[in-house]
Amino acid sequence: MNFTAPESLIFWTTIIFVVFFFLLKKFAWKPILGAVKSREESINNALDSAEKAKLEMQNLQADNQKLLKEAKAEREIMLKEARDIKNKMIEDAKGEAQEQANKMIEQAQAAIEGEKKAAMAELKNHVASLSLEIAEKVVRTELSNKDSQLQLVETMLGEKSLN
Repeated sequence: MNFTAPESLIFWTTIIFVVFFFLLKKFAWKPILGAVKSREESINNALDSAEKAKLEMQNLQADNQKLLKEAKAEREIMLKEARDIKNKMIEDAKGEAQEQANKMIEQAQAAIEGEKKAAMAELKNHVASLSLEIAEKVVRTELSNKDSQLQLVETMLGEKSLN
């Protein structure tokens, strides 16, 4: 066997390749394929996890939007209730103030009426007292004279008998 350099090189390269291929298949091929498969599985798991996380984020965003809408609606309801309470308090205060004003007006009118009656009574008493004084003075003047007294008595007796 006389091998020339290029032929022997091909021969030896082929033998080394076959041995190397056999060794790779026996010792490295399964661990490399196992590593590739585990890496593929971990990538697939990571993709699945990312997809789940994406879905969860979408759900959370939808929930957040829903909660935000509910919070806004609740805030509006609370503001409306506060406005209603404020308006009711104002109306109640106005009503109470009106009632008190009416009571004060009635009391003032009653006091004015009482003062008016008292003033009228006092005026009547004063007029009566003045009338009595005037009548007394007139009667004194009329009766100071004896002839006037006799004439008055006769006139009264004459009127009495006629009645």
